[in-house]
Amino acid sequence: MDEKTRLLSDTRGRRFEGLCEEEQTLRTPQYLSTNAADPKFSDNAAFIEDFVSERTRIATPRLEDSLLVPVNSSPITQEVEVKVKLYKRRWYMLVVFGLYTTTQNIMWNTYAPISAASEDAFGWDDGTITTLINWGPIGFMVTAVFFSWVIEVKGLRPAVVSSMTLVTVGCGIRCISSTPPLVTWLNHIGATLNGMAGAVAMFGVPVLSSVWFGPHERTTSTALNIIIANMGLAFSFVVGPILVPDRTNPNCTNVKNNESIQSTTYEPKLGETDCSLYFNTSGTRIAEERKDIMYMLYGVFGWSVFLLLLILLYFPGRPPLPPCMSASKMRENFLVGLKALSRHGQFWLLFLIYGVAQGVANCWTGVVDVILKPYGVSQKQAGWMAFYGSLGQMGASLLVARFADRFSRHFKLLILLAYVIGGVNVACFALVCVGVLPSSLVVLYITYIATYTILCCAEPLIFELACEVTYPVGEGTTNYILTFGNSLFGFIFLLIPTLPHVDNQSWMNWALLGAIVVSIPPIMLLKDKYLRLEVDEQAEETLKTKQPE
Repeated sequence: MDEKTRLLSDTRGRRFEGLCEEEQTLRTPQYLSTNAADPKFSDNAAFIEDFVSERTRIATPRLEDSLLVPVNSSPITQEVEVKVKLYKRRWYMLVVFGLYTTTQNIMWNTYAPISAASEDAFGWDDGTITTLINWGPIGFMVTAVFFSWVIEVKGLRPAVVSSMTLVTVGCGIRCISSTPPLVTWLNHIGATLNGMAGAVAMFGVPVLSSVWFGPHERTTSTALNIIIANMGLAFSFVVGPILVPDRTNPNCTNVKNNESIQSTTYEPKLGETDCSLYFNTSGTRIAEERKDIMYMLYGVFGWSVFLLLLILLYFPGRPPLPPCMSASKMRENFLVGLKALSRHGQFWLLFLIYGVAQGVANCWTGVVDVILKPYGVSQKQAGWMAFYGSLGQMGASLLVARFADRFSRHFKLLILLAYVIGGVNVACFALVCVGVLPSSLVVLYITYIATYTILCCAEPLIFELACEVTYPVGEGTTNYILTFGNSLFGFIFLLIPTLPHVDNQSWMNWALLGAIVVSIPPIMLLKDKYLRLEVDEQAEETLKTKQPE
């Protein structure tokens, strides 16, 4: 090598070392993955690639305080230096994404907590309410493939922005009119748009955890996202009946001479028993119900506009540096990933475990007002029941997730326990409803809350276990298929009440119990592997052994 060539090589080496020191990473095929972190690269990409090839042919780079990432896609490059970092802004990202899923949940569950008032105001029936809810899984199935592709190829930001835009437009459409039959069509359109946005809200959660959080934070992050999302359900179950009270309650004790509520004389002094809500004509009552509903819809629309602006202002799809080794690895191509999943037997066991039981359970909790209405449980009581269930789920999910992160490799056992205990509580709830067990509102409260709490604890565990078992298939691809099954079985569950001659909704309890029982054998057959976690743990162990003494 002559002097000129040697000087040029040294100059290039110094330029490259300076680049690595400033940006703390090196462009590798792994970083071309949308699921990997997205560092800032030099404009002279060709120079970097040439230098990497030249350097790796001469010698293997030292590890020092970096992690070694094997490059399998290049016959020349063997390993390159990758640095990892956890950013504090990951918690901001988690909260914003959680608020987005909360908003989507609030819109999805708008009418279930106020079904009695909505049916009276607009002339709807239980079939209409369940159909509005059913647009969630229907819309999901329509857009799931598209949004899965967007997440894997374009990144999380475009998916969240477009999804939140659908939610906002859907909220706005519902505010146009409260006059039937137009109000019915507008609400169906709004519910459809919101359902189409639900794909990102459902399977984007583990993607966010994978991209922004470390290996021992991922389950906690996923659980926190689900907890924040369920705050929307809890909010809707309590605030809905408060903003839109049930003015058709037949249990009013102040109706004079056994007359119907429609002909009851309004008396201000009856406010202590809520009978002040009743008016002397059905027309006046309906007008008040419609006004209450529209005020609520205006509030949801205003909040959705604010959140959309917040997301547009700042919501990066990925951090500058990956949070861990596995986050820097290239995932399988979207179509290749789908093909790999189609032959993955363990994944299809998880598909059944999550799709059947959780798909039915998610919809069952959303229609508790409809289920309990024939048994004299008021709209307000059902709303508080669901609210307390949401609170229980939040606390229990966080505890279980933290346990799973601290003591890894126990996901299968935790899921099995959740399904068995949840099934026992569903059975008690169903037996009370049909009169086999003594009728008691307290027992209904306890068994419903326990069912809600325990089954929802399994959801983040299933999400994360699916990512572990199918690694290196992209998290977006894996959870697209997983949540597609959830929406499919939820759609079937909510379709039945719309059929003719289906009036008694007690079958919903037995359907949930059957879904749980059917899911237990696949749990027993499941072999829980932690492929993604092994990559991170091996990298951590390698880093420890290379630290200077």
